[in-house]
Amino acid sequence: MSLTLLEGSLLLFVLACALGTALLKDTMAAVIAFAAYSLGISVIWLVLQAPDVGLTEAAVGAGIMTVLFLLALANTVTPDADRLFESVRWRTVFFVGGFVLVMAATVPSLPAIGDPTAPVVGGEVTQYYLENAKEETQVKNAVTAVLAAYRGFDTLGEAVVVFSAGVVALSVLRREVFA
Repeated sequence: MSLTLLEGSLLLFVLACALGTALLKDTMAAVIAFAAYSLGISVIWLVLQAPDVGLTEAAVGAGIMTVLFLLALANTVTPDADRLFESVRWRTVFFVGGFVLVMAATVPSLPAIGDPTAPVVGGEVTQYYLENAKEETQVKNAVTAVLAAYRGFDTLGEAVVVFSAGVVALSVLRREVFA
């Protein structure tokens, strides 16, 4: 598996934003780094030809979560920071690094993007959706047909959960008294 220049650049950008989010001492800077991280992930989804997931990541991650974090910051007191970055606990770095290495070891076993012999592509259910989605649902995009028609109640349930979480977060932020 080889990365293109765009994919490698996006990967480095996302990793830098993730490290910035974890290590920045200033909370506002960490929120901005998180928003950039989420936006980078949404672009990666677009490069991987999954625009529905990319749009969801952009809306929820870079949009809603950033707004909720900024609202929380606006209602709290920011302590004075002596340092720019948090101190690093090396035992935590060791464990997280080990986990990343174990996860990275699985990457070579993944099929290439767009591989027609991949198990997911060649499955019976996938073939059924690809062959019948347009005719049965009158929707041109197979992914949209699956999400909106075949799994409509599941998608509705997910939307209700996200909406409920947003309403609860906003109601908690309105009631909380910050000194």
